[in-house]
Amino acid sequence: MRKLLSILIVFSVLWSCKKTESAPSETTGEELVFQYQKLPQKASINPEATTIVETWEEFKALNTSMDVLYKATNTEDLALAIEDLIEKEKKLEAGQYPELFDNFQLKSRQRVLRTYLYKVKAAILENQPPTEPTVQMMDAYNAMRNQLNVIVNSQLDKKLILDEE
Repeated sequence: MRKLLSILIVFSVLWSCKKTESAPSETTGEELVFQYQKLPQKASINPEATTIVETWEEFKALNTSMDVLYKATNTEDLALAIEDLIEKEKKLEAGQYPELFDNFQLKSRQRVLRTYLYKVKAAILENQPPTEPTVQMMDAYNAMRNQLNVIVNSQLDKKLILDEE
Protein backbone atom coordinates (compact mmCIF):
# COMPACT_ATOMS: atom_id res chain seq x y z
CA MET A 1 0.00 0.00 0.00
CA ARG A 2 2.85 2.36 0.81
CA LYS A 3 4.45 1.58 -2.51
CA LEU A 4 1.27 2.43 -4.37
CA LEU A 5 0.82 5.63 -2.39
CA SER A 6 4.39 6.77 -3.04
CA ILE A 7 4.08 6.02 -6.78
CA LEU A 8 0.83 7.99 -6.88
CA ILE A 9 2.44 10.99 -5.14
CA VAL A 10 5.46 10.92 -7.49
CA PHE A 11 3.17 10.64 -10.51
CA SER A 12 1.00 13.58 -9.36
CA VAL A 13 4.07 15.73 -8.72
CA LEU A 14 5.44 14.98 -12.18
CA TRP A 15 2.03 15.61 -13.74
CA SER A 16 1.66 18.99 -12.02
CA CYS A 17 5.18 20.04 -13.04
CA LYS A 18 4.35 19.27 -16.62
CA LYS A 19 1.40 21.67 -16.56
CA THR A 20 3.45 24.59 -15.25
CA GLU A 21 6.15 24.13 -17.86
CA SER A 22 3.73 24.41 -20.77
CA ALA A 23 2.50 27.89 -19.76
CA PRO A 24 2.98 30.35 -22.66
CA SER A 25 5.55 33.07 -22.33
CA GLU A 26 4.07 36.57 -22.34
CA THR A 27 7.19 38.41 -23.45
CA THR A 28 8.31 37.53 -26.94
CA GLY A 29 11.03 40.14 -27.14
CA GLU A 30 9.73 41.45 -30.46
CA GLU A 31 9.26 45.17 -30.88
CA LEU A 32 6.09 46.28 -32.65
CA VAL A 33 6.72 48.21 -35.82
CA PHE A 34 4.34 50.76 -37.27
CA GLN A 35 4.45 50.61 -41.06
CA TYR A 36 3.57 54.15 -41.97
CA GLN A 37 4.18 53.47 -45.67
CA LYS A 38 0.92 51.50 -45.83
CA LEU A 39 -1.25 54.49 -44.90
CA PRO A 40 -3.60 55.55 -47.71
CA GLN A 41 -3.41 59.12 -48.99
CA LYS A 42 -5.96 61.63 -47.75
CA ALA A 43 -8.99 62.04 -49.98
CA SER A 44 -9.23 65.41 -51.65
CA ILE A 45 -12.03 67.85 -50.94
CA ASN A 46 -13.53 69.72 -53.88
CA PRO A 47 -13.22 73.54 -53.99
CA GLU A 48 -16.84 74.21 -52.99
CA ALA A 49 -16.52 72.10 -49.85
CA THR A 50 -13.08 73.59 -49.14
CA THR A 51 -14.52 77.09 -48.87
CA ILE A 52 -16.96 75.87 -46.21
CA VAL A 53 -14.36 73.78 -44.37
CA GLU A 54 -11.93 76.72 -44.18
CA THR A 55 -14.31 78.48 -41.78
CA TRP A 56 -14.85 75.35 -39.67
CA GLU A 57 -12.11 75.62 -37.03
CA GLU A 58 -12.68 72.22 -35.36
CA PHE A 59 -12.40 70.35 -38.66
CA LYS A 60 -9.27 72.29 -39.59
CA ALA A 61 -7.68 71.26 -36.28
CA LEU A 62 -8.59 67.60 -36.91
CA ASN A 63 -7.17 67.83 -40.42
CA THR A 64 -3.90 69.29 -39.09
CA SER A 65 -3.62 66.45 -36.58
CA MET A 66 -4.14 63.94 -39.38
CA ASP A 67 -1.17 65.49 -41.17
CA VAL A 68 0.93 64.85 -38.04
CA LEU A 69 -0.14 61.20 -38.19
CA TYR A 70 1.59 60.83 -41.57
CA LYS A 71 4.85 61.94 -39.96
CA ALA A 72 4.73 59.20 -37.30
CA THR A 73 7.44 56.65 -37.99
CA ASN A 74 7.21 54.50 -34.85
CA THR A 75 4.65 53.32 -32.33
CA GLU A 76 5.46 56.04 -29.78
CA ASP A 77 4.85 58.81 -32.33
CA LEU A 78 1.66 57.07 -33.38
CA ALA A 79 0.43 56.89 -29.77
CA LEU A 80 0.95 60.64 -29.31
CA ALA A 81 -0.77 61.42 -32.61
CA ILE A 82 -3.76 59.21 -31.74
CA GLU A 83 -4.17 60.89 -28.34
CA ASP A 84 -4.19 64.27 -30.07
CA LEU A 85 -6.67 63.05 -32.70
CA ILE A 86 -9.03 61.75 -30.02
CA GLU A 87 -9.03 65.17 -28.33
CA LYS A 88 -9.60 66.99 -31.64
CA GLU A 89 -12.42 64.61 -32.55
CA LYS A 90 -14.12 65.29 -29.21
CA LYS A 91 -13.88 69.04 -29.87
CA LEU A 92 -15.28 68.50 -33.38
CA GLU A 93 -18.26 66.62 -31.97
CA ALA A 94 -18.94 69.25 -29.31
CA GLY A 95 -18.38 72.17 -31.70
CA GLN A 96 -20.70 73.94 -34.08
CA TYR A 97 -21.10 72.33 -37.52
CA PRO A 98 -21.62 74.48 -40.60
CA GLU A 99 -25.29 74.48 -41.56
CA LEU A 100 -24.74 72.45 -44.73
CA PHE A 101 -22.72 69.78 -42.92
CA ASP A 102 -24.95 69.52 -39.85
CA ASN A 103 -26.55 66.22 -40.87
CA PHE A 104 -26.60 62.58 -39.87
CA GLN A 105 -24.58 61.37 -42.86
CA LEU A 106 -21.49 63.26 -41.77
CA LYS A 107 -21.98 62.63 -38.05
CA SER A 108 -22.28 58.89 -38.59
CA ARG A 109 -18.99 58.84 -40.47
CA GLN A 110 -17.43 60.83 -37.65
CA ARG A 111 -18.67 58.21 -35.20
CA VAL A 112 -17.02 55.47 -37.28
CA LEU A 113 -13.80 57.50 -37.26
CA ARG A 114 -14.00 57.75 -33.46
CA THR A 115 -14.47 53.97 -33.22
CA TYR A 116 -11.33 53.33 -35.27
CA LEU A 117 -9.36 55.92 -33.29
CA TYR A 118 -10.11 53.94 -30.14
CA LYS A 119 -9.31 50.70 -31.95
CA VAL A 120 -5.84 52.03 -32.81
CA LYS A 121 -5.34 53.22 -29.24
CA ALA A 122 -6.33 49.78 -27.91
CA ALA A 123 -3.92 48.06 -30.30
CA ILE A 124 -1.09 50.27 -29.07
CA LEU A 125 -1.92 49.73 -25.40
CA GLU A 126 -2.22 45.95 -25.83
CA ASN A 127 1.07 45.69 -27.79
CA GLN A 128 -0.72 44.54 -30.93
CA PRO A 129 0.43 45.53 -34.44
CA PRO A 130 -1.09 49.01 -35.02
CA THR A 131 -0.72 49.20 -38.80
CA GLU A 132 -4.00 47.52 -39.84
CA PRO A 133 -6.26 49.48 -37.44
CA THR A 134 -4.51 52.71 -38.49
CA VAL A 135 -5.21 51.97 -42.16
CA GLN A 136 -8.87 51.30 -41.27
CA MET A 137 -8.99 54.57 -39.35
CA MET A 138 -7.60 56.47 -42.35
CA ASP A 139 -10.20 54.81 -44.58
CA ALA A 140 -12.91 56.05 -42.19
CA TYR A 141 -11.42 59.56 -42.28
CA ASN A 142 -11.35 59.47 -46.09
CA ALA A 143 -15.00 58.37 -46.09
CA MET A 144 -15.80 61.40 -43.95
CA ARG A 145 -13.93 63.71 -46.35
CA ASN A 146 -15.68 62.11 -49.33
CA GLN A 147 -19.03 62.68 -47.64
CA LEU A 148 -18.25 66.41 -47.53
CA ASN A 149 -17.93 66.30 -51.33
CA VAL A 150 -21.15 64.32 -51.70
CA ILE A 151 -23.09 66.77 -49.55
CA VAL A 152 -21.88 69.77 -51.55
CA ASN A 153 -22.36 68.11 -54.94
CA SER A 154 -25.88 66.77 -54.40
CA GLN A 155 -27.96 69.43 -52.75
CA LEU A 156 -31.58 68.50 -53.28
CA ASP A 157 -34.31 70.95 -52.40
CA LYS A 158 -36.37 69.13 -49.80
CA LYS A 159 -39.33 71.45 -50.34
CA LEU A 160 -39.59 70.37 -53.98
CA ILE A 161 -39.44 66.70 -53.06
CA LEU A 162 -41.89 66.89 -50.16
CA ASP A 163 -44.28 69.33 -51.82
CA GLU A 164 -47.48 67.48 -52.56
CA GLU A 165 -49.17 70.21 -54.58
